[in-house]
Amino acid sequence: MLKLHHGTQFEPINAAYNTVFQPNRLSIGLVVPLEAYMTSPVPTMARHVERVQLAEQLGFSAVWLRDVPFNEPSFGDAGQVFDPFVCLGLLAGKTQSIGLGVASIVLPLRHPAHVAKAAASVDVLSGGQMLLGVASGDRPEEYPAMALPFEDRGQRFRDSIAYIRQMAETKATFDSPYGNPNGGMDMLPKPVGGSLHLLITGSSQQNQDWLAENGDGWITYPRNAEQQKRLIADLRARAHALGQPAKPAMQSLYIDLVDDPESSPQPIHLGFRSGEKFLVAYLRSLEDAGINHVALNLRFNRANIEATLQHLADRVLPEFAAKGH
Repeated sequence: MLKLHHGTQFEPINAAYNTVFQPNRLSIGLVVPLEAYMTSPVPTMARHVERVQLAEQLGFSAVWLRDVPFNEPSFGDAGQVFDPFVCLGLLAGKTQSIGLGVASIVLPLRHPAHVAKAAASVDVLSGGQMLLGVASGDRPEEYPAMALPFEDRGQRFRDSIAYIRQMAETKATFDSPYGNPNGGMDMLPKPVGGSLHLLITGSSQQNQDWLAENGDGWITYPRNAEQQKRLIADLRARAHALGQPAKPAMQSLYIDLVDDPESSPQPIHLGFRSGEKFLVAYLRSLEDAGINHVALNLRFNRANIEATLQHLADRVLPEFAAKGH
């Protein structure tokens, strides 16, 4: 079992980060939209706000939006359709404590000043519910649509990270390919914790040492538990060697939860169809591998969404409740 050192804590950042990511414990969130849309890349977004509010009431720790600027046919998924920051702003006014995440903002497609401004705004308006995942992007078709090169996105990702980090300072002065703030201006608002936390998705065209040093956490793609264990152990060992604090890891998982709790797993895209018994066992294996949060995606779920959320809340969430709760 992969365990962080006894007494190790992740650095406190904001309310959502502190709640969702806890050492040696798995929390469970959901990928928006909270609906099944198996036959079309475009969801209806019906009862979107109401379902997020229900998820909060039932005890899910976070909801996660995606940055999908175009409905591109080869990708086959338009995400939540609405711009993630606009949607997060709406949810900030309609929820109280659930983490409001985006996994992930494609940094090379946006100016980092806009990302910093939008993310800090959601963070302040929500009282610290913002969770910011970032990525270099993996859909080549999006780049020419914005007159941007695909090949150098790794360098622009690094430059964007550096700009966002430095812009959190008061009246910062620095030189960047994205611009040269002169110290006479200030980016407002400031995030709740003083700086934005950046959860890096995949490799984002970077090497492992850079990922270990520069992320405030890592969003990994679904793998079997043993592969995840090796990957996370390596990143954490590298971070420790570089003098970095302990950092969390999370992943997504597609599920189709059936009524029979004993139902054996059957593979679906990036996940499985099963009963609750296998789901709990699988999530436990990810927790043992060092994953701190799993965002469940219900796109291919065949049962009623509200009923599935209730099923998960009754039979799965209690298995991963914090000790003493």
